[in-house]
Amino acid sequence: MSATPGNETGHFPGLSRIGALLADPGRAAMLWALMDGTARPAGELTLIAGLSPSAASAHLARLTDGGLLALEVRGRHRYYRIATADVAAAIEALMNVAEASTSSLHAAKPARTVPLDMRHARTCYDHMAGEVAVQVFERLVGGGLLVRDGDNLDATPEGAARLAGWGVDIGALRARRRRFACTCPDWSERRPHLGGALGAALLDSWIAGGWVERASRPRVLRITPAGQRGFDALTAR
Repeated sequence: MSATPGNETGHFPGLSRIGALLADPGRAAMLWALMDGTARPAGELTLIAGLSPSAASAHLARLTDGGLLALEVRGRHRYYRIATADVAAAIEALMNVAEASTSSLHAAKPARTVPLDMRHARTCYDHMAGEVAVQVFERLVGGGLLVRDGDNLDATPEGAARLAGWGVDIGALRARRRRFACTCPDWSERRPHLGGALGAALLDSWIAGGWVERASRPRVLRITPAGQRGFDALTAR
């Protein structure tokens, strides 16, 4: 039986609904602002999207009802965050497609539109993305610390020992319901970086160890001098 216009019998249920939620520029701006893994108040998201309070409230309700955002009520204030790591990964993947399609439309002018500091190191939900993250990922896999099976990854014995030295509890990460480690498409570098519970744990470890700092600009990360030495040593081997 062929699918009739307007129903979803012929393809994955809900795909067009999610597409409609992402298609509005105001909603897209609010989602993008939350891709650093933080929860932000409705008023701040209203300003980011350039909407009236009533319009922003309607958009936030649609995103929450659609499963893309989660609502946290703190006293009189309402905070919103990306609902799950899978939602964040999907948004990052779509940005990868958007960046590639923009470049193909302007093939004669391949200059990047990504600010240099964001391209160098940024958050992708709760893990690190950008040039540094891609280089680290390639070293972890190329150096035999992680083994790849499709888009899933696992730590080798040598990798587990190195990760433990960074303060990462492999056993605790494996016990979570979240995927242990996976590839995540990097929209500025067009190569994968490390996602999943392990990616998040590594970013936490690097921040705690003084290798990485959060910058004043949303999503931008700053690599400290100590971190630069550490990452240089890791990726040079």
